[in-house]
Amino acid sequence: MTTTPVRPTTGTPRTGAGRPERLRPARLSPRDVLRVGGVGLRTRPLRAFLSALGIAIGIAAMISVVGISSSSRADLDRTLAALGTNLLTVAPGSTLFGADAQLPVEAVGMISRIGPVRQVSATAQLADMPVYRSDRIPAAQTGGLGTQAVELDLLDTVGGALASGTWLNEATARYPATVLGSVAAERLGLGAAGPDIQVYLDGRWFTVIGILQPVPLAPELDSSALVGWSAATTYLGLDGHPTRIYTRSAEQHVEAVRAVLAATANPEQSNEIQVSRPSDALAARQATDEAFTGLLLGLGAVALLVGGVGVANTMVISVIERRAEIGLRRSLGATRGQIRTQFLAESLLLSALGGLGGVLLGGLVTAGYASSQSWPTVVPLWVVAGGIGATIGIGALAGLYPAIRASRLAPTEALATP
Repeated sequence: MTTTPVRPTTGTPRTGAGRPERLRPARLSPRDVLRVGGVGLRTRPLRAFLSALGIAIGIAAMISVVGISSSSRADLDRTLAALGTNLLTVAPGSTLFGADAQLPVEAVGMISRIGPVRQVSATAQLADMPVYRSDRIPAAQTGGLGTQAVELDLLDTVGGALASGTWLNEATARYPATVLGSVAAERLGLGAAGPDIQVYLDGRWFTVIGILQPVPLAPELDSSALVGWSAATTYLGLDGHPTRIYTRSAEQHVEAVRAVLAATANPEQSNEIQVSRPSDALAARQATDEAFTGLLLGLGAVALLVGGVGVANTMVISVIERRAEIGLRRSLGATRGQIRTQFLAESLLLSALGGLGGVLLGGLVTAGYASSQSWPTVVPLWVVAGGIGATIGIGALAGLYPAIRASRLAPTEALATP
């Protein structure tokens, strides 16, 4: 049996029809893109870290600012949910001639007859009656503290709570006994109430039977010594006119009650009455905080832009330093599109590392600050998604020019670079 030798095939491969087969460049899989895109990061880790750090600082600033603001807002919502937003206060304003107006003695009783009103209580500011720790303190050193006469149901009406001791009752409200606001107790150097703890008030010693916690909806109570209405009439010369009335009404009727409070409290001169909603003041303070948050958010965006410039600078330098590598890859068959993909992927990876680090850092800062303030930790999902999206966008923009520049290098020119 005769065998015919097989000749090796030479030249261009041909198809079955005799036409030469067209060679196609190999395609980069997603795994290959990640591998070649990470070459520059692995070979220059310090430079990559410093470039990613700029992105991380900008993202962390944005995350933490929005997170802290959202945590503060959540704490306010929690506080208002616990205290309620249906507290209204009535106070005297000014007369037509600019003098201080006065609430009628019967104002509390008249307001209590409004149908939706559930609770009514009053206080009376006693003029020129500061409270002192002892009778040896100069009269001029008041510490900004004052004295108020209060009705027994005030604590429940304003949603207050005791930090120490007890609240006034039918017995103690008739004798020289006082409950101190949180600020008043702090300035007087008192940490707890007791039968042997006394303060000096209008030439008389008053026993401190209680100390309040801060009252968010009635902060004017924090810096006052509170005495019973009967004791204030007997010992301090109270004339019976209230200076502030607190009301609680059904939530759905708050605005309706608000509309008639002034006319009810003083039918003859309703224009001399001021009606306010304490929760509105807290909301206004939150709005101020949000304006400040917007400023800080702008600063975070500037830091993020600076980080993007740093990434672009790193990528431009990387292209210059790796011209020989680019020329070698081009001479081995890499297309311009593959070179562009490599450097664009490197820029995106660099930005993504900074973005993820910034999200983590911003979350930790938010959690730490919120915990220190006893707030719930809230990091909105939209700011996390926005931060990651911003890093991707910055990475793409920062790497676009260096990637195009790298792809336009001719193989011979790149290999000839020393």
